Amino acid sequence: MSKTKDIRQSVDAELVFDPLVDATDITVHNLGGEVRLTGTVPSYLQYLEAAAAAQRVAGVTKVHNNLEVVLPAAHERDDATLAATANNVLLMNVAVPVGVEATASNGNLKLTGVVRYGSERQAAERAVTGLTGVRGIKNKIEISDGADPVDVTLLVSDALDRNALILDDSEVAVTTNGNTVVLTGHVRTWAEHDAVIAAAWMAPGVYDVRDDLYITG
Repeated sequence: MSKTKDIRQSVDAELVFDPLVDATDITVHNLGGEVRLTGTVPSYLQYLEAAAAAQRVAGVTKVHNNLEVVLPAAHERDDATLAATANNVLLMNVAVPVGVEATASNGNLKLTGVVRYGSERQAAERAVTGLTGVRGIKNKIEISDGADPVDVTLLVSDALDRNALILDDSEVAVTTNGNTVVLTGHVRTWAEHDAVIAAAWMAPGVYDVRDDLYITG
């Protein structure tokens, strides 16, 4: 069996295995380890989970998520109701600072506000990801802390050195463009990749993270 066919079949199997994904209308395409998902899913949470499932498969180096969220009629919410629900959830979440707000348009949530850390920005998005009626999320939350870019580079580099998930034979270079962290090099697994991204977002003064990492598999 060819490796190309094996990866595609393995992703298909992982999607079926994952209890959070309805893989009925998902088609998997593979080209040399780059996997593309097409078709439809019934929620935004499944849209994200399908990509995560594909990333778990050995040999997958990149995932292009071209799935469309098609909500069942019972899960449709008008924009006013969806926005009100999202804002209540944000207000009740201790990880999300006061001032972060959500608006809705055709089921797509837009998050705005100002926070000090990238981890707070991510917490806000996670808080509303699983809400009924969400088709997509645009995270426009801004970061307020104006840390020195040089300090950001050192903080992220030190965090990567401390992280147990990032193996010694992974080669990650950290540079900054203003307060945007640029990550280049390679890691062996998606778990390492996600650990690197999470560490970069935790540093104060990080406005954005550009992911140019390569997964060796």
